[in-house]
Amino acid sequence: MTVEFPNLRHLKAFMEVADARGISAAAHRVHLSQPAVTQAISGLEDRLGMALFDRRAEGMFPTDAGELLLARVRRMFAHLAHGGALAVRLARREGKPVTDFHTRVTAAQLRALIAIREAGNFSLAARMLDISQPSIHRAGRDLEKLSGMSLFAAGRRGIELTPQAEAFARSVKLAEAELKQGFDDLTRIAGRDSTRITIGSMPLSRTDILPSAIHALLAEAAGVQIRTIDAPYAELLRGLRYGEIDVLIGALRDPVPVEDVEQSVLFEDHLSVVAGPAHPLAKRLSVKIDELLDYPWIAPPRETPGGSYLYRTLGIADMQKTPVRIVSSSMVLVRGLLARGDYLTILSPNQAAVEIARGDMVPLDLTLPESARPIGLTTRTGWVPTATQARFIDLIRAAATPAETGRLYPE
Repeated sequence: MTVEFPNLRHLKAFMEVADARGISAAAHRVHLSQPAVTQAISGLEDRLGMALFDRRAEGMFPTDAGELLLARVRRMFAHLAHGGALAVRLARREGKPVTDFHTRVTAAQLRALIAIREAGNFSLAARMLDISQPSIHRAGRDLEKLSGMSLFAAGRRGIELTPQAEAFARSVKLAEAELKQGFDDLTRIAGRDSTRITIGSMPLSRTDILPSAIHALLAEAAGVQIRTIDAPYAELLRGLRYGEIDVLIGALRDPVPVEDVEQSVLFEDHLSVVAGPAHPLAKRLSVKIDELLDYPWIAPPRETPGGSYLYRTLGIADMQKTPVRIVSSSMVLVRGLLARGDYLTILSPNQAAVEIARGDMVPLDLTLPESARPIGLTTRTGWVPTATQARFIDLIRAAATPAETGRLYPE
């Protein structure tokens, strides 16, 4: 995904006009002529299709739309400043990085940085941006010269970002996400809400909670688009921290994996051992844990809450021969295997509610001690949702209540 920043000097001009209440003082602050600032503001308003300022005799005052965008633009530049400062700290050993380089970067340089990071190659990055290879090479090298830091290095997979470049690139991605939120806010107040929300969904949320919340939101705002990403937790967490995902929903981690994310609990879930309907233990009462070791297991990946619980409970690490034959988080694969053999797996009955209701899966009559785990939302620390994003989270919380979901194990 490439960065879609407008001209950064125009965004600075917009911010300065709002602060100075006029064109003249703003022009002086951003080192542009008054006509250039006037044209920058007009260009932004034309692009967005709405007035950002109320022009009065006593000055220029942001409209409601202007105030919404202004808050996001301020946060956007704060992300760039934070990333620039972090990059400078990381690069101190190699020379004298330019401490205020982030104030003079261009949109073209930011686009080049992200494209090179994602492509790992100047040629592929140029194609991503639909520009020539010399152009993207020049933008990247200009950014190195501007910052006084080495940003690119040859690696095993091609061109890689140096640690300082990676730190700045993450802030660029967060700045982009912030600006996107501002534009989404404006479509909402214009009556044509086209907000795009990206959700990192872990298995349990996909059965009922997300479908209920998505359906409810689209009933209120038909122009909204929801994108769900199903991936391993580490990949989802990285997407969240880089602004590519807005919120994660699923099993929470203890402790919180990194300091720049926050977790909030929706409800508490429990795990069960599950088999196919023809399994010898499927109709047995009071199954004991020792009996489970006589059958082949489909285990969730060890780094997942279910997988780590299974390995602890069965003491698999201490066994000479493990009962685990398949490691997978795929519900489709698990369902297919349970129908074909005497396999066992561990999962939440809520996650498999549809399969259990149809009789395709059967929870065994076995209580798993200390298997409770919190299910909830993970967001970036300091994240400020748009009104539509906040409404969606409210709908997720409503869908996660026992009365709404009919969960097998309410909190």
